[in-house]
Amino acid sequence: MAKPVQKITLSPSRDIPFDKLVLSQSNVRRIKAGVSVEELAEDIGRRGLLQSLSVRHVLADDGTETGKFEIPAGGRRFQALSLLVKQKRLAKTTPIPCIVRDAASDILAEDDSLAENMQRVALHPLDQFRAFVSLRDKGQSDAEIAAAFFVTPQIVKQRLKLASVAPALLEVYAEDGMTLEQLMAFTVNPDHARQVQVWDVIHSSWNKEPFQIRRMLTETSVRASDRRAVFVGVEAYEAAGGTMLHDLFQGDDGGWLEDPALLDRLVMEKLQAEAETVAVEGWKWVEVALDLPYGYSHGLRSLSGDPAPMTDDEGAAHAKLLAEYRALEEEYADQDDIPDEIDTRLGVLETEMEKIETRPLIFDAEEIGRAGAFVTLDRYGALAVYRGYVRPEDEPVDETAVQDGTDPAVAGRGDDRNLTDSHVSAAPGGTVIMSGGQPIGADLPEDEDDGALKPLPERLVMELTAHRTLALREAIGRSPDVALTLLLLKLVTDTFRTSSASGSCLEASVRQVYMSAQAPDLKDSVVAKLVDERHAEWEADLPLGDDAALWDYLTVLDQGSRLALLAHCLSFGVNALHEKVNPYGAGISAGGLTRRMAHSDLVARATDLDMVEAGWEPTVDTYLNRVPKARILEAVREAKGEGTAQLLDHLKKGEMASEAERLLKGSGWLPEVLRRNDLVALDDEDHAEGQGADAEAADSVSEADLPAFLTDDLPAQGASMLAAE
Repeated sequence: MAKPVQKITLSPSRDIPFDKLVLSQSNVRRIKAGVSVEELAEDIGRRGLLQSLSVRHVLADDGTETGKFEIPAGGRRFQALSLLVKQKRLAKTTPIPCIVRDAASDILAEDDSLAENMQRVALHPLDQFRAFVSLRDKGQSDAEIAAAFFVTPQIVKQRLKLASVAPALLEVYAEDGMTLEQLMAFTVNPDHARQVQVWDVIHSSWNKEPFQIRRMLTETSVRASDRRAVFVGVEAYEAAGGTMLHDLFQGDDGGWLEDPALLDRLVMEKLQAEAETVAVEGWKWVEVALDLPYGYSHGLRSLSGDPAPMTDDEGAAHAKLLAEYRALEEEYADQDDIPDEIDTRLGVLETEMEKIETRPLIFDAEEIGRAGAFVTLDRYGALAVYRGYVRPEDEPVDETAVQDGTDPAVAGRGDDRNLTDSHVSAAPGGTVIMSGGQPIGADLPEDEDDGALKPLPERLVMELTAHRTLALREAIGRSPDVALTLLLLKLVTDTFRTSSASGSCLEASVRQVYMSAQAPDLKDSVVAKLVDERHAEWEADLPLGDDAALWDYLTVLDQGSRLALLAHCLSFGVNALHEKVNPYGAGISAGGLTRRMAHSDLVARATDLDMVEAGWEPTVDTYLNRVPKARILEAVREAKGEGTAQLLDHLKKGEMASEAERLLKGSGWLPEVLRRNDLVALDDEDHAEGQGADAEAADSVSEADLPAFLTDDLPAQGASMLAAE
């Protein structure tokens, strides 16, 4: 059998005393990078030298060996060894493992140095994550692993967290099927099945951004910054058995609460406890609600109380704060610029004085026995208690009303009774505590497969017309002439078409209409604030406690003020709501609903109502997530053209709604129930005239209209990771 020919000769290895080694000038590494020499020295001191040095004989001028060896490859290891020798942790004569290159070799020293640094392949991040897991499984703590590899314990926790992602997704990452940033996003939820489910949904989608992955993994959770979580407290939630999600890679504002049902129960239990505390004050009823709807106090009489006097301690504290405030004001009165620290101090003094000056109201004990209070949360998660509201049925019974057959329990209340028709429980002392709970929204409509336009959900139409009704109230309240015309129309209709039972010489009245179906944001809308502000201004001026004084006040008002007051009062009777038709007589008939909506459109024209200017806009919550995909595409098509609508056609429902919200923002688009018929007709005429030569321009898509995924560069994949040498 033939002996194989040796084709490759490897350089021999030998141990060389440290003091015989010198750093070669042929080493190509000149710039410091990666792990520091100090860290490398500590690593060598802990586990020894893992890689031999590559050395060559140092030759004299005549070509003879000097007994010294230069190091063209392994200079940083040599510097780390030198530091250990300097620290007297290593003897100068310690044998160092070396690979000795033949002096007559054709391979240059620079070639060796360059090859050693360029031929290395950095450890894949996933291999590093798994190695950390292996070290931990073998008993090392996070702190020990961090110390061994010169990183912080937080970095170790992060990399161990990455290794805990679903194995199927780790394999996708290992094959470069996802970026490191995307893998990080999956760590926010430890549920492997949910992780894989989310990846299956988005891996072929255009929107695979880490924020989208986090959103989908936490969509059934509640942020710790949510007002409910702030009110209950994360500690109380966890003590009740609730679990949290945390993001180790980004600021998560305290994380997410995984059990919204538990959180809501804790909120209502705490509100119930607060209500029982309020009930001790002697109120007849206490209404508990997470959210109070707009108009919750309509039809209720508000008690006027006197501020509680300050105690001696409070008065002394207030006087001290006021004296300091005035002294600072006087000291800096002549200066153009007040120093920042003085300005800050003045603000603190104002806040402290305001806390003392904000006094609880003291009500008449007899009135408290027939009145009630509302217990709820404000927008920041703090407890809010509104005291002193009397229901019509709790007012003292007037003998004349009993003789006339009028029931004060229902007179003038309209539909406001639903606030008191909640589940009730009696608190100690006889107070009735009612829990209305938070408003129950309509279920999202099922998406159709045929793409056909179907009527809007009735609940959504009711909510949209509630927005329109409130906007009409605000518009009529600032349009006295239109209000007068509307009142005359009502009076003429009553006079010439029907007759009503008497009880007064004039059977004209305004019945405030409660909007039973309304979106949660209605009470915070621009028009709601305008109506409330105008109402508060009139209420402050009117002498409401004495009919004779009120009569005298009204008679001396100038004509403009009388009309303005008439318009304001009349505005509360506006009802442009879409309601369910009842063919059996109770409620409104189909014909009555048609006349109501046509009538409201006449008023909208007269007041020049524009729902866009009134603050309504299509968002995911107010419209887009409440309608089928065909409706979303129709909205984008009408606002931005067919080309833009086609770009969204392939998206999932949630993604389509989010992208449509961005495209429709500022476009002025409105659903048909919020449009004015006269303007719709004009738009149709303009559309007909614009067809033909301009059709192509109308459907063109500008870069500003395109979704972000078509205009933004995709982020570079991968991320550099620190690897130990």
